[in-house]
Amino acid sequence: MSTVYPYPTLLGRIDASVRRASIDGRDLPLSYVSEREHVVALHQIDRDDWREGVLELEVTAPGDELADGPWAAVTCVAVLTEGATNARTVTRLERSRTDRKWRGEVVVRRSSHVARATLQVSLVGSYDGVDGRVIGTADEPWFVDLLARTPIRRREIEIRQEDFRDGPHEWLHPFRDSPWLVETTGDLPVVYLNKSFEGLTELLNTPRGPLEKATAGLVAAQVAGEAWTAMFHAALGDVELDEDGTPGFPDGWREAALRAMLPDVLPGRPLADALAEAHARRREGHGWAELQSRIQFAAARRAQVPKQLTTAVRTVSRNQEGASR
Repeated sequence: MSTVYPYPTLLGRIDASVRRASIDGRDLPLSYVSEREHVVALHQIDRDDWREGVLELEVTAPGDELADGPWAAVTCVAVLTEGATNARTVTRLERSRTDRKWRGEVVVRRSSHVARATLQVSLVGSYDGVDGRVIGTADEPWFVDLLARTPIRRREIEIRQEDFRDGPHEWLHPFRDSPWLVETTGDLPVVYLNKSFEGLTELLNTPRGPLEKATAGLVAAQVAGEAWTAMFHAALGDVELDEDGTPGFPDGWREAALRAMLPDVLPGRPLADALAEAHARRREGHGWAELQSRIQFAAARRAQVPKQLTTAVRTVSRNQEGASR
């Protein structure tokens, strides 16, 4: 469970970017670093004997808030960890004198990691005479994948194609008329696509023309939106309380879902405060119904529903114009 801090923390966003990545002094192609996915695919094609990778990191923090805040001796640290090896590397970044950014190089040693490491950035300072207070953390961590050549977030959600009508999983049979289901009780959320729903898996797997591709993108976005909504509700239901009743983030994908959604569900608030309010509304009922539209908006935004809908509408419009000529 993540800590909810009993002292003032930053309200503004902390954003971390990987500007460049290299292996043993050789730059990786930019396609190996995904700013949107926050993933670095640290693996050269046809070479797995590398020794050391370097990530050039740039962090942006709310400068005015830091200048006016009650904290002293603020510094920025990047923490690289991997559970499989219990590796933990802490790197202090240097603050720029001309802007509100911190910059530095994070070293990834091949001998310390085996598969997938997490890179998190925090601001640390003194408050009320106590050093080492974490006053802010980047909303989204980066993932350093030592095996992948493509920078995508894996193992956030699993997609399975099953026959809801006649398949071996009898618990799916009552949902034979549903095109998909989202299941959030396990270690990973799972989206089940119904193979017996006419044309669904063919559309998503092998769209042929522009119109089919646009339709497939829209359907995929709708599936993802429902998945994000289900994940948020499940994660909020698994929030744990500490000894004084303060809610804290659950572990695993539930924490990631809450951290990703809360800035849009309750914008303009520190994550800890947003979590506490969302949990209180769900538990007590007051304002919970009003929050549903924000949850729907946040899920649609994460799933890129507006973008996919715009693409589909434009494609249909162009197709109709071509047919009328």
